[in-house]
Amino acid sequence: MHHRHRHHRATGAAVAATAALLVAGLSGSASAGTAPVDAAPTAAETLRTDAAPPALLKAMQRDLGLDRRQAEQRLANEADAGATAGRLRAALGGDFAGAWVRGAESGTLTVATTDADDVAAIEARGAEAKVVRHSLADLDAAKARMDKAAAGLNTADAPVWYVDTRTNTVVVEAIRPAAAHKLLTAAGVDDSLSRVEKRTERPRTFYDLRGGEAYYINNSSRCSIGFPITKGTQQGFATAGHCGRAGSSTTGSNRVAQGTFQGSIFPGRDMAWVATNSSWTATPYVLGAGGQNVQVTGSTVSPVGASVCRSGSTTGWHCGTVAQLNTSVTYQEGTISPVTRTTVCAEPGDSGGSFISGSQAQGVTSGGSGDCRSGGETFFQPINALLQNYGLTLKTTGGGGDDGGGDDGGEEPGGTWAAGTVYQAGDTVTYGGATYRCLQGHQAYAGWEPPNVPALWQRV
Repeated sequence: MHHRHRHHRATGAAVAATAALLVAGLSGSASAGTAPVDAAPTAAETLRTDAAPPALLKAMQRDLGLDRRQAEQRLANEADAGATAGRLRAALGGDFAGAWVRGAESGTLTVATTDADDVAAIEARGAEAKVVRHSLADLDAAKARMDKAAAGLNTADAPVWYVDTRTNTVVVEAIRPAAAHKLLTAAGVDDSLSRVEKRTERPRTFYDLRGGEAYYINNSSRCSIGFPITKGTQQGFATAGHCGRAGSSTTGSNRVAQGTFQGSIFPGRDMAWVATNSSWTATPYVLGAGGQNVQVTGSTVSPVGASVCRSGSTTGWHCGTVAQLNTSVTYQEGTISPVTRTTVCAEPGDSGGSFISGSQAQGVTSGGSGDCRSGGETFFQPINALLQNYGLTLKTTGGGGDDGGGDDGGEEPGGTWAAGTVYQAGDTVTYGGATYRCLQGHQAYAGWEPPNVPALWQRV
């Protein structure tokens, strides 16, 4: 009975995976499990959901109320959902109005569109369709106007605003509703497009803290390593901008001289990177429970509703879901945008640390509200924007992290695709004489060439 039940629960993922194989134009049977041996990898295989460490799975079980099998199935479903949503986004063009997953195992993918004629195409991919009034492009444009208007306003009493695809609106969370209306009016955002929600707490940065692994800035304040990176031959790590300014020196958790901040942006963004000295080596790992290594295999962006976990030295591993992607948050020091808002808790001691979904790096902890006893929210600076801004390469176990340089004996197929480049959904590249469209945001590396990963690239 349990086996049949499991088969039933996995059907949604199988449908999504089958659709992914069919769309990739591969031959062979569409029924799950009988694909030809040389079939392209599934999204779950590409994103190495099997590399999720025990500490992350345990935290998912505790925080999301799952058993071990459900946690593993959820990561696989989320990988498939992201790929399917990427294909539908490309197919729907300007009609696309967002996508999100739900259910204990993220078994249901919903894709929103402004055109009822798209419903059949959405359902053919195994997703639920929702017909809405505003496209994602319209919602993003409204939020961009709000970001611009906010520069001339005090938004302390309306500290959080974001695109909420699930309700097809831009939402302002306000301590005083009047402050929200002021922002919306200044931005010329119509009532039909917006919603105001009450909140009581002001978000704050988690200064002076330790996440994945502690480091100290100028021998005084404390933060945490986000993700180890390389820049050419230089090694180092990505972290939060509020942790230090360019030129600030760092020492490790063991108080050994470590490195220097090379670049830092805060407020506006919350991103920085530290170049380390020869005593320190960048590894493709995040600190897990009991000092074990948690491997990082890429930086593919998780969809709304997907599980996301954070490692921090104060509170250990905590998980939740991606609430909204395109979010702005006002701290005492200023406004940060865009950040990703999550339902994960954090406390002082957790800042700058690593946000990860399965084995895919998502971002570095910026700030939030609440705590891990009563619950809270945390915002993270997305890692891909940070890597792109500073020209860094994420250290991964997937053959990446070496800047993808080097000569392959003259057998390079040619084209514009390049390892180390950060690609966003919709970007196009050429590779081996063909053109491909990016389906999900990620940093490219050797092994993730477009023809190899239909979860990330679609031939056009």
